[in-house]
Amino acid sequence: MNDAKWEVHGPIVTVTIDRPERKNPLSFESYAELRDRFRALKGDTSAKTVVLTGSGGNFCSGGDVRGIIGPLTKMTHDQLLGFTQMTGELVKAMRACPQPIVAAIDGVCVGAGAILAMASDLRLGTARSKVAFLFTRVGLGGCDMGACAMLPRIIGHGRAAELLYTGRSMLGDEAFAWGFFNALFPPEDVLASAHRLAASLANGPTLAHAMTKRMLHEEWDMPLDAAIDAEAKAQAELMLTQDFRRAYDAFIAGEKPVFAGD
Repeated sequence: MNDAKWEVHGPIVTVTIDRPERKNPLSFESYAELRDRFRALKGDTSAKTVVLTGSGGNFCSGGDVRGIIGPLTKMTHDQLLGFTQMTGELVKAMRACPQPIVAAIDGVCVGAGAILAMASDLRLGTARSKVAFLFTRVGLGGCDMGACAMLPRIIGHGRAAELLYTGRSMLGDEAFAWGFFNALFPPEDVLASAHRLAASLANGPTLAHAMTKRMLHEEWDMPLDAAIDAEAKAQAELMLTQDFRRAYDAFIAGEKPVFAGD
């Protein structure tokens, strides 16, 4: 794919949206290939974590105005629905892959770029970053790619409503205060910090991380009693793993456990 680079270093997959001359916009092709690549991660047992970032001091400027929005004005309803469903499938693939996704966000992070950040599991930002859900600015609803479901769960309903109605930019300090960013770093250190976090997760109990991600997703629409029951089953499953035994043996020996993901 011309628009993004996929690099594998040990257990970490780094995805870099790579059109810096345009602040890393997405094309029809990059949406589809990102969807397919994240889908493939579901069966990739060698990949333990993912770092998602952009090149040239920006994260992602959203859908390419000339390459996507222009052609959309000429499509039929069925063609448009095919496109919007395809972009939604990208978010579904990100949430379904078992690997935690750590987004390293600097500069522009708007439109579909803000959605990619939102769909990640953890978000590290910079003070100069600008996050905006711009959809109403182009006459579309804020209900894009799951934003009306996911963003309120991250920052709260009232704050999400403001951002989705107005399309205004949320600067780094505000994004951190509101809980969108997990931490802020200097621009020159945000990617390295994301890799350090990803490496820490990759060296930890990866089966447990995958189960945590799965249950965070599945329990969104469960009643509390059903969620408690689902977590009981999840924990019982993990208690049968070798990693659980390793943690116990290490504790008894006064050592730090070394997890193997089985």
